[in-house]
Amino acid sequence: MNFKIKLSFFLISGFLIPANLLAQPIVVKVNQPKTMIQPTMWGIFFEDINLAADGGIYAELVKNRSFEFAKPLMGWKIMKPDTTTGVLILNQSATNPSNPRYARISVPDGEKSFGLSNEGFRGMGIKKGMTYHFSVLARQSGESNLKMRIELVSASGEKLGSAMLAPEGKEWKKWTVDLTSSGTEQKARLNIWFEGKGSVDLDMISLFPDDTWKNRPGGLRADLVQLLADLKPGFLRFPGGCIVEGRDLNNRYQWKKTIGDISQRQVIVNRWNTEFKHRQTPDYYQSFGLGFFEYFQLAEDIGAEPLPILSCGMACQFNTAELVPVDQLDPYIQDALDLIEFANGSADSKWGKIRLQMGHPAPFNLKMIGVGNEQWGTQYIERYTAFEKAIHSKYPAISLISGTGPSPDGKDFDYASKELKKLQAQIVDEHYYANPEWFLKNARRYDSYDRNSYKIFAGEYAAQSKFTCSPDNQNNWRCALAEAAFMTGLERNADVVSMCSYAPLLAHVEGWQWKPDLIWYDNLRSFGTDNYYVQKMFSNNKGTQVLPMLIENQPLTGQNGLFASAAFDQASGEIILKLVNVSDQPKKANVILEGSKKLAAKGKMLVMKSEDPDRINSLDQPTLVSPLESEFVVKGKTITPDLPGNSFTMIRIRQAK
Repeated sequence: MNFKIKLSFFLISGFLIPANLLAQPIVVKVNQPKTMIQPTMWGIFFEDINLAADGGIYAELVKNRSFEFAKPLMGWKIMKPDTTTGVLILNQSATNPSNPRYARISVPDGEKSFGLSNEGFRGMGIKKGMTYHFSVLARQSGESNLKMRIELVSASGEKLGSAMLAPEGKEWKKWTVDLTSSGTEQKARLNIWFEGKGSVDLDMISLFPDDTWKNRPGGLRADLVQLLADLKPGFLRFPGGCIVEGRDLNNRYQWKKTIGDISQRQVIVNRWNTEFKHRQTPDYYQSFGLGFFEYFQLAEDIGAEPLPILSCGMACQFNTAELVPVDQLDPYIQDALDLIEFANGSADSKWGKIRLQMGHPAPFNLKMIGVGNEQWGTQYIERYTAFEKAIHSKYPAISLISGTGPSPDGKDFDYASKELKKLQAQIVDEHYYANPEWFLKNARRYDSYDRNSYKIFAGEYAAQSKFTCSPDNQNNWRCALAEAAFMTGLERNADVVSMCSYAPLLAHVEGWQWKPDLIWYDNLRSFGTDNYYVQKMFSNNKGTQVLPMLIENQPLTGQNGLFASAAFDQASGEIILKLVNVSDQPKKANVILEGSKKLAAKGKMLVMKSEDPDRINSLDQPTLVSPLESEFVVKGKTITPDLPGNSFTMIRIRQAK
């Protein structure tokens, strides 16, 4: 044994003991389960921020497809070589208020072709060999004989695919044609050339790839949905977030306007488009191609409980703070009642029939609904009270989510907590955006919460590497590790905490407004952040019962730099341990599985680590910080796992039947 090796050991009672071995054993009381872990414990929160819907998970490639942006031709470029031809935007708001505008293209006899080009959402991601489905609502007038030459072109102008389309007739009709790309291009454009003479009216110009999730026409981007499905989320909260409230009430999210025929879903401005001076995005609108039906369908696809959040008659209090008087809340409350019928009603009910017509005869089995997003003050308590009375009078089995506002403490938080306890609220949403140190200090936050009061929904949380709303925030390992430590406290207190979700969920690398975010993507690629893999390790290994995990008869909440929680999975018969080492020094834990049955000879271990706490995943290095799996030998009922510095370790050990 050389000198360096000798230094790493102590001689204790005649035995050589590694110097980094914890002086006190960690005891897991396997035969003393504390409380059940809800299937909804770890979920996901979707909000249309950072081009999360249009330009993100909604696979439509055409921006401003129905000319309904404030500037009707935003996203479009007129291609007009040597011609006096023009384009008019006509408004039929008197007869079609949901989709009033359309474009009229006129090409006089003898003129050269006229074209429109769409830039997509920071370009269009086009893949070699992929089929793309083009569609348009069109009608021709008089003796028109215009034909449309549809082209996909690269950023340099190279043609990647083309097709001809010749719409006919004087009545609106949907026309379709397919194109196949000869190359891959992240910044492609769609060009439409009009050849012949006459005029043609166009609306709902659309382009979708063939490889949508489950190959649904007009569906979702498959790689992004797969990243969500891989989390195995217990719930899907939608559609937000602050967009539920709207900057003002006119632009609040109204679910009834997001179902049915997509051509009749009224486009509105996204409330995030000019919210931050550092990231102005005036081209950010909501087409609602991803509407409430699609959200319910997505939840069903990925095995998550749907959790819709509805406006309570209060616009964003950070913006206008506009609100509806309490005595005028009936339409808002009726929206909630009708949504429950849409989700759960029979096929012969008014709203259940619409669900049936959209292709889903079976109910979505909605169990919970949120009243407001993160409102605060007496006005919110008044409105929540009205919603609760009406909803539970008709649907007593529906669980209601209320909230304590945007902060995890302070005057408004304390007031809401007190009032919601009086009202015997069921599940209360708490939000935490703070630095990593806050998350470490608050690992015991729920140890002392009232066990006879409401349950907690940790609805929005994310460690901020700089400060909240900073454009310089990063999804680095330091933040993800602090979140992992905090999450052990959430899991340990599963009798109080029943739901948790990181926020925000999705972000386009060129279209973001807020950092940090769980999943990033460009027009062709996507990746999970360091934080994503922490969430995945918890959600894929949540277990069904909390087990006491103690050092010197206390939970691990920072002693020796360690945070930990334990669970038992009744389905697999496995003991699940989660250990977070936030120090930069490696540790060797001495874990005693007290009261366990005979254990399998080998266990499974997942380890995330990085010596550099500022390390981040990226499009080019999507798994730089991600779990590495290994097996280890189990001897008796004691294990001594190595816990690297700055690491998160998950261990599964099966008990013999």
